[in-house]
Amino acid sequence: MAGMRRHPLLYEINARLFIRRVSEKYHRALTLATIPDEECQSLVQRGFDLVWLMGVWQRSPDARQQALANPVLRQQYDRALPGWTEADIAGSPYAILNYRLDPALGKPGELAQLRSRLNHLGLGLVLDFVPNHLARDHPWTISHPNWFVPGNKADVLAHPDWFFTPDGSTYLAHGRDPNFPPWTDTAQLNLYSPELRQALITELGKIAEVADGVRCDMAMLALNDVFQGVWGAMVKDYPRPQTEFWAEAIGQVKQHHPDFLFLAEAYWGLELGLQQMGFDFTYDKPFYDRLLSATASDIRSYLMSTIPYQERLARFIENHDESRAVSAFGHERSLAAAVILATVPGLRLFHDGQLAGKRIHLPVQLIREPSDIADDEVIRFYDRLLRVVSQPAFHNGEWGLVEVDQNSLLAWSWRYGKQMKVAVVNYSPSPGEGFIKLLLPQEAKRELIVSDELAGVTHRQNVEELSRWGLYVNLASYHTQILAVDWQD
Repeated sequence: MAGMRRHPLLYEINARLFIRRVSEKYHRALTLATIPDEECQSLVQRGFDLVWLMGVWQRSPDARQQALANPVLRQQYDRALPGWTEADIAGSPYAILNYRLDPALGKPGELAQLRSRLNHLGLGLVLDFVPNHLARDHPWTISHPNWFVPGNKADVLAHPDWFFTPDGSTYLAHGRDPNFPPWTDTAQLNLYSPELRQALITELGKIAEVADGVRCDMAMLALNDVFQGVWGAMVKDYPRPQTEFWAEAIGQVKQHHPDFLFLAEAYWGLELGLQQMGFDFTYDKPFYDRLLSATASDIRSYLMSTIPYQERLARFIENHDESRAVSAFGHERSLAAAVILATVPGLRLFHDGQLAGKRIHLPVQLIREPSDIADDEVIRFYDRLLRVVSQPAFHNGEWGLVEVDQNSLLAWSWRYGKQMKVAVVNYSPSPGEGFIKLLLPQEAKRELIVSDELAGVTHRQNVEELSRWGLYVNLASYHTQILAVDWQD
């Protein structure tokens, strides 16, 4: 998106749940075009740059029937929404029937209207794109069966759960991550088919007319090496393409929409390769995993990666696939993790409900949400945090790790003109104290004014003592500081 900050904030919203929620709030049936302005303005006021409206495309009736029949999913509905009914269930938003606006969200044309309103406020609109599969009742399974991975008799006999028939005679594969069972509500696209590739690029071009970017589901499954490893034996009649799908797709779309943003859901250490193919940002699941399970020392080591690489990572501590942050991390640690998320380089992804401390993880098939009590302390914390990190230094400044002498402490700084911000986190279950070594500007001669912008506390520090010993910090378990460092010339 033109004019977007280098380290933007993205807010993920489940479109169906959001429309239902605001309709109940304003006591009338709303659509994307009639969302009250104050709902969009609240995101601007909190400092967000992008809105990812998850699940806007038309969902599959066949996928809905499977979602209702699946016993594992039914158990998840029971846990998330006791007393649910069939009216509360839709097909998965990732079993797409077609890339047209779901009628439950509005009429054709309303996405473009919403985008225009958001852009006027300074927000960009991000939508989903799924390169690996479509719903198994998508019209292409009948009109273009050669665009999907086929199954012969031997394949179907060997792996009957991998295949389905759209017409009683042709067998097509379900979409699949090689590490998990197939997604039985989907049909696997044949990414070795040149015609299929161009059809997908055409769909991307249409999305680029109504949005500012796409979040590409399981983007690494479209890579030639990955596709060959999973499906090579079944597409042996198709020559392996000389180019990568993403290089083709991103190149073609950006010819006409140079500022269109590509965000990849990516795993398996393939993030850098996807960035090199043109992705603006790639998921950083290793960052999430370290915050969840590793020590502060391990996290610091991970953050020693090259800065240009880190600047194109999408960091998160919660999204629709992961557990709620407060549930996964615990209350105090989730807030410490949020400070880390909000103050490291890259795109910072926040999930609807995260800012209120919601605890219930919702299956994506649910279109009604439970009463999940908001946590007032978490709300106040995120209000302070987002207000602090909305400052230009955290988005357009230069980032660097700061030396610490205590293993439980993490520290880094942002410099932007004469501004210097320092984040300090005790990421451990025990109190932590130590010195952090700030690289002071030459013009800082006598005294520094150090303000903790989260706590609203200010004190003065002698420059000579800071140069000799460092800045002393003493933090309780999982406590944090974001310091503004000012000096008198």
